[in-house]
This record gives sequence, C-alpha cells and structure tokens, in this order.
Amino acid sequence: MGKLAVYKYIGFMFLIVTVIMSAFTLFGLYGGDSDPTHNTISALLVYLLPLLIIGDAILLLYWVVRRRWHWALIPFVTILCCIPYIRTIWQTGWFSTHEEGQPGIKIATYNVAMFGRETSGFKSEDILSEMKSHQVDILCLQEYNEFSGDKDNTASYKEYFPYCEKGQQDMIIFSRYPITATKNIPFEYTNNSAMWADVNVEGKTLRVFNVHLETTGINRTLHQAGKMQARGVQIENNRLFEAIFGNYTFGMIVRAGQANMMAMEMRESEHPILLCGDFNDVPYSYVYNTMKGDLVDGFQECGKGFMQTYRGKKPVRIDYLFHDKTLKGLNYYKTDINYSDHVPVFMKVAL
Repeated sequence: MGKLAVYKYIGFMFLIVTVIMSAFTLFGLYGGDSDPTHNTISALLVYLLPLLIIGDAILLLYWVVRRRWHWALIPFVTILCCIPYIRTIWQTGWFSTHEEGQPGIKIATYNVAMFGRETSGFKSEDILSEMKSHQVDILCLQEYNEFSGDKDNTASYKEYFPYCEKGQQDMIIFSRYPITATKNIPFEYTNNSAMWADVNVEGKTLRVFNVHLETTGINRTLHQAGKMQARGVQIENNRLFEAIFGNYTFGMIVRAGQANMMAMEMRESEHPILLCGDFNDVPYSYVYNTMKGDLVDGFQECGKGFMQTYRGKKPVRIDYLFHDKTLKGLNYYKTDINYSDHVPVFMKVAL
C-alpha cells in the first residue's frame, strides 16, 4: 500500500509540473506581444521558449510511456501551439522555391564586427569575394569599418558595388543598382542606428532598410568582470548576476523603443520594403514581432534547416531579412564563414 501511495504521489507531482510547464510555455508564446517596458517578466519568457518546449517534449514522452493519454494531451497540445515559433528557427524546406533559372535580386546582411579591426584588409577583401561568389546585388553591413590600416574598404567594394550610402556610425548599404534617395536614422542615447536607401532595380524602386538594434550588454559585462577579477577584485556571484540581468533587461527595453521607432518609419514608406539587419533579439520576441509587422520573414517563406546567425557560445538567430508582401522570396540561407561573431545571411527575391 505504501508503494502505491508513493507511485500515485510521483504521478501527481508530474501532473503539476506538466500543467506549470504548459502554462509557462503558452505565456512565453504570447510574451512576444508584451512590451518589455511595461511587462518585463512576460517578455523574458520568450527567451526561455526552447527550454520550455524541450521540457514539454520530455513530459509528453513520460505520459506516453505511462499510457496516460489524457494527461499526454496537455504537453501535446502545447507543442502544437508552438509550431509557429518552431518555424521561425527551423524549416523543413519542403515547400521552398528553388532559385535556379528564376529572375530576381539577391540581398545579403552581415554584421562584420569591424573586420576584427585588422590592418591588412584581408578580412574585408575575403568577405567581398564571398559576396561576389554569391552574386549579391544589395549588401547591408553593420559594424562596418571604412578603413583597415591604410586600405580604403569602401573604395574596394565599389569596384563590384558601384553605388553605396553610408549611414550613422558603422552602417552602410552597397548596391549594384542606382540609389536614388537615402536617410539616416540615429537612435538616442546609443551608438546603434538604422538607415534606408531607395534602390532603383530596373525601374522598380525598393526601400532597403539596414538596422542595428541595441545589444544585450552581457558580453561587455562579463568582459569588465573578467578584467576586474584579473586585477584581484573579488566579485560576488549575486552582484554579477544582478549586473547581467540589469543590462539584459535594459537592452531589451531600449531595443523595444527602437523597434517601435522603426515600425513607424516603415509605415511611412511609399515603396516596397526590404528589411535587413542585426536585431540583437530572438524570433517571436516583441522586437521581432514589431519589426516584422506586415512583412514576410524570408526564412519562414523559403529557408531550410536550422537558422542560427550568431556564432557565440549560445548560437541564436538574431540577424534577419524580411520583405514586402508584394515581393516573393525564392531562396534564403546563410554561410558559415568565421570573420565575425555573426554569419552572413542571403535571400533572393523575385520582383
């Protein structure tokens, strides 16, 4: 009788965990609609969604093994609700359109991390060769450095991309088609910024947005903590955690304001939009949903496999290519070159 009671108690505890896990997952799914300025906790749950979905899958397996089909429905239905989120980070590619033989233009976005501040110009030249090999027509770079030592990177790139416009700080758009208008969009209290350029592609004008939103600040915090510890300064774990959490939530709130600003800017566009850039935020977040608006996520339309664009210890998708609904995505992919902590992302669109 004692063993049966323990067995029932364990099953009851698993049921409670199942309900709690499902509730947190569903709150996380809708956390992307919560402005972190007013609802930080709800917005933060979006970042835990991969772990929550894995937890739901484990609990589903547990109930299936135990043949408790009615309780298995809870994590099963929860995972079904997560399919739209899963599609932002993984695609089967079954319904993708192949680009061979189809006319269109290719656009790329790449955070080049100042080319590592190397002085020879090797990295910038190699990245340019990569863009040539993929036949890129429009290139949006973030954290761009105009000079590598004495080498003028912009002059080198203009041999292949005859048109370019430089934005605030470290933003630039290169194009093989004429640029007819441009605008810089600085963000207050930060070095990050955005810009757009109107590109005339064989008589059709596209407004290309290049965006670099606020970073999380975690790497900077860890770097500063490491330097202090190297000098013999002891840092308590709780103080380090508070600093990391504070920087993360602050960055999240700042990005939300920048995304709102960009959404208003894009609503004023009289031309079809191509939106590129480093959002420093994950799919399904408030920033992602706000920036996407009525645009199409190119990866969801014609991508394949997992899409992770940051090469850090926790690879995530934070670089994006969105397009206007009047355009059609033909192909979406990345290449794993290691000249930056990001990877370049490519998309071909039909006009």
